[in-house]
Amino acid sequence: MPESKSKFLVPAISTAIVVAGGIAVYMYLKSPTGDSSSPLGSAKVVPANALIATYINTDDQSWNQLRQFGNPQAQQLITKSLENVNKELLSDSNISYETDIKPWVGGVMIAVLPPTAPTPTQPNAPIKPKQEPNILLVVGIKDKLSALNFSKKLKEQKNLQTEESDYKGQKIIASKNKGKSTYTTVLNNSQLLLAPEKQALEKAIDTYKGEPSFATKEGASSILSKGVDIKNSLAQIYVPDYANMAQQLTALSPQARPLPPQTLAQLKQVKSMVAGIGVDDAGLRLKAVVNLDPQLSKFQYQTTPAKIVGQFPSDTFALVTGQNINRSWQTLVEQSKDYPELKQVVEQTRGQLQQFANLDLDKDIFGWMNQEFALGAVKSSQGWLANVGFGGAIIFDTSDRKTAEATFTKLDDLAKKQSLNVAQKSIGGKNITEWQIPQQGALVAHGWLDQDTVFLAIGGPVGETLADKKGQSLDNTDTFKSVTGSLQKPNAGYFYLDMDNTTSLITRFATAGQPLPPDASAILSSIRGIGVTVNSPDKSTSQMEMLLSLKPATAK
Repeated sequence: MPESKSKFLVPAISTAIVVAGGIAVYMYLKSPTGDSSSPLGSAKVVPANALIATYINTDDQSWNQLRQFGNPQAQQLITKSLENVNKELLSDSNISYETDIKPWVGGVMIAVLPPTAPTPTQPNAPIKPKQEPNILLVVGIKDKLSALNFSKKLKEQKNLQTEESDYKGQKIIASKNKGKSTYTTVLNNSQLLLAPEKQALEKAIDTYKGEPSFATKEGASSILSKGVDIKNSLAQIYVPDYANMAQQLTALSPQARPLPPQTLAQLKQVKSMVAGIGVDDAGLRLKAVVNLDPQLSKFQYQTTPAKIVGQFPSDTFALVTGQNINRSWQTLVEQSKDYPELKQVVEQTRGQLQQFANLDLDKDIFGWMNQEFALGAVKSSQGWLANVGFGGAIIFDTSDRKTAEATFTKLDDLAKKQSLNVAQKSIGGKNITEWQIPQQGALVAHGWLDQDTVFLAIGGPVGETLADKKGQSLDNTDTFKSVTGSLQKPNAGYFYLDMDNTTSLITRFATAGQPLPPDASAILSSIRGIGVTVNSPDKSTSQMEMLLSLKPATAK
């Protein structure tokens, strides 16, 4: 080979090697981090004794879905709140979350660990257990190059004091700012761990090197892998041992007493729980899945036909529906045998009702409440209700009309003894009984809407509206449909709240000196309503779903 070519090729090859090496380093730094940024991947470095863990999704795609909702004032308020948090966390520094942190953060898991007993300062000195849980943050690194640039910028901060130490071959950096210490370490260039206590970080390193992890803990593995089926998940919460979590967190309170055996037995009915919050076209949606012990659980699930909702008028702004109050009461009575205080309350209520009203609590009150029921609040500006703006009603479907009629007859007799005028009225072809107060009108009204459906209303005008059934029913209103229409079916009933009507009542009762704050008004006016329901596909599972129905974004 000619010498001239030799002189050219040698440096050229050397340059190629350097360039190739640089490309390899860059590709490594930019490469995906596998499952290290997922809930399961993060849980693999969380110690097995963690009581609860929350995973926060930092993906812009999910959070940006919120921009489709709310009025400009509410959106500005949320943006300002986030900016204030950013300034507070990164005060006295030239670090920006948007430019310096956000590009490399790939999800954050926050784990709560039991408190660590401190080492005694003197020989034979008593050890007082630490009364605060340990917090551990596991931050996934999705862009290693951006993370590297951030670490360099962090070291340039003037007010930050750092000190390095080694634990089992893993570097731990202690950072002190304004007297507060934070301990950090990086695992396999893919996860950043932070904790205010060094022991929590050392425990996580032990887990990384092979000690049992939260991901392999009994009860945790399944809820981590399954999670909650929710669109655009923002955060999920994992509780693998519900009773143990409640017991340990309760014990941390200085005034707390040990949980009674009966209470602990109740808690043990719940084995584990996972909950998640996400955003979809309807608004913010929360789902929770509770895994029950079928051998211990007293819960008896029943679906409701939800037909009773149609008995309420469109002016109903709050509603709770369910099924078979009688069975729930029987379950409570059965459980009261293990709780002396609860049993005493049950017995006293039975005795007082029998003495005062000649009513048998089990038979006359709950005995006939064996089908669907609903309790609602209804807007009204008539009669004495004009002073408060609304009345209420409870409606029952029953298969035992005879007992229900006998009960209302006894209640009418009791009202007469209290100097109330008990009068009959025909509304919409239905016979209604009212308890009237002179110059005030009807305080209470009750009657039968059909062969199997009876109501008791607070306020005569509400009773008349229920009986007359003119106008649109609640289940046909746009608000009720939008708030509850996407909730899971079949279910055990609904909780429903119309936020516009609720807000108007709140504003009405706000005094002139203390009006509703503008920020609160902006948030409330962005909410259409709240809907909640529960269901149970089998004896070992209970599911809850809540929708915070939001109004579409309005132009600025």
